[in-house]
Amino acid sequence: MKRFYLALLALPTLVFAEDTLSSGDTAWMLVATAFVMLMTPAGLALFYGGLTRSKNVLNTIGMSLGAYAVGTLVWVIVGYSIAFGDGDIIGTGKVMLSGITSSSLTGTIPELLFVAFQGTFAAIAVAIASGSMIERVKFSTFMIFAALWIVAVYAPVTHWAWGGGTTLNFGEMDFAGGTVVHLNAGVAGFVVAMILGRRKDYGKAAIKPFSPVLVVLGAALLWFGWFGFNAGSEVAADGTAASAFLVTNVAASLGVIGWIAVEWLVYKKATLVGGASGAVAGLVAITPASGSAGVEGAIIIGLIGGALGFYGVAKLKTMFKVDDSLDAFWIHGLVGIWGSVATAIFIADYAMPENYNMGSQLVSQFSAIGLTIVYSAIVTAIVFFIASAITGGGRVDEETESRGLDETVHGEKAINL
Repeated sequence: MKRFYLALLALPTLVFAEDTLSSGDTAWMLVATAFVMLMTPAGLALFYGGLTRSKNVLNTIGMSLGAYAVGTLVWVIVGYSIAFGDGDIIGTGKVMLSGITSSSLTGTIPELLFVAFQGTFAAIAVAIASGSMIERVKFSTFMIFAALWIVAVYAPVTHWAWGGGTTLNFGEMDFAGGTVVHLNAGVAGFVVAMILGRRKDYGKAAIKPFSPVLVVLGAALLWFGWFGFNAGSEVAADGTAASAFLVTNVAASLGVIGWIAVEWLVYKKATLVGGASGAVAGLVAITPASGSAGVEGAIIIGLIGGALGFYGVAKLKTMFKVDDSLDAFWIHGLVGIWGSVATAIFIADYAMPENYNMGSQLVSQFSAIGLTIVYSAIVTAIVFFIASAITGGGRVDEETESRGLDETVHGEKAINL
């Protein structure tokens, strides 16, 4: 009898579980959000800062820091509303988080926490794009571009994939942002790099990274933060989050192996910059599949992701002749495409939907990839031209570029001897 009464007491919780706050899920998502926050002003900033030249280190780091600050502001004002508000093409109704209170829920967590979590994604997306344009774009232009890009490009693409938009939703599987974040940002960076043109000494002088040490440290912080990025995208502390956590770690490790293995075959060297880049490539590759791939799939996805990233940087980049400064398109865009395609192929038995058809799912994946590339490319170009017009041109003058943006723009040096 006692068990019967206990069952009755538990019944409301079981029936209304979706409308009940879960302290466990909330605690995990608070941690996951903090993990992802660390990725932009720390992980990506150090990764990119180490890859750039000594005269532009602070400017490069500053773009990641600025992207996070501007991205956060724009997100809470209007970005979240466009991405997750009600609407078909774009969302509306949640400008300045209108109607959201401390008791509002998204699933089993406070909606305000969901706002914060998704805002970290928006910020890192535009920060990733900065890697294609560093050493020649005006800092003021980039800051305006970052704000406009999140509103006009990132938020709508997010709405179509995750926010409830139906007309432009092709049924793509993208658990944590393969197209929404990585392909979107990679294409945006590539387009801006084409508009800006090459750096004055690109192809004429050796352009060596400032510090491989910072590159590896930044990649390690990105790796750490990516656990929140992928496992947090389950928005719950459950078995899927645990699986996403595991396959993220496996794919990153295989990305390192894939990159340096091919690098060794081609150049007879296994560089630390290459290994760190391989880790990021593996992480990018597994991102859309992290909620559905098993360990076997993660091994293949990460290994090919690392090798493909190397091939893009070492071979394809020279063929396209676009000065993508820090290879944002080749590591995030190209590998993001691979990850999206691989998501439809490598699905664990326990995660496979009923009556799953790989052929039709691949059509959905390619449709979403195509939409993201076309929309991001066109609207990014428009947004950058607007930002450039506001700041009197998007590219710094020749003297500033020659001396470096750290001293000329910020009045600082990375190292003061």
